[in-house]
Order: sequence, then C-alpha cells, then structure tokens
Amino acid sequence: MMLSRLAQGPAPVTELAGPSGFKLPTIMRHLSVLETAGLVTTQKDGRVRSCAFRPAALQPMTGWLEDQRKIWEARLDRLDDYVMTLMKEREK
Repeated sequence: MMLSRLAQGPAPVTELAGPSGFKLPTIMRHLSVLETAGLVTTQKDGRVRSCAFRPAALQPMTGWLEDQRKIWEARLDRLDDYVMTLMKEREK
C-alpha cells in the first residue's frame, strides 16, 4: 500500500501513516527497511519528512521475473501439448 501510494508521487510520512492505521514509529521502521532496500528515499525539510519511490530499484527484479515468466510459459505450453495428446489418444 505504501509503495503504491509513493508510485503516484512523493508524500510526507504522516500522509503515508494515515490510511494504514499503524502508529508512526511502526511506519518509520517500515520506511527504514524500504530505504535500506533502496526502494524509497527520504528527505527531511524542517519538521516534515517526505518519502519518494525509486522505481529503478525494481529493475533487477523485473529482469528475473521476465526470465521466470518465460520458463513457466514454456512449461505450460509443454503441459498443454501433453494434455492435448492424451485427449486425442482417448478419442481413438
């Protein structure tokens, strides 16, 4: 939910905490994990801490997911061929 909101644009921490129902320290810990992972950046301006999403951080995962998609599509194609063969044999 938090990354979805940040994908729309930067937001202050208080705005991110609002709809979640979590207390601010919990939100701050979560943001710290996201920042350590490189998914978000935070910036403090006076008393307001704002967060922004870093979509480029997802690029390595995107490549891996694409590879997995190709593997599973090939497996499902082979399964489809096998099932079609069984059905044809059953019709004979």
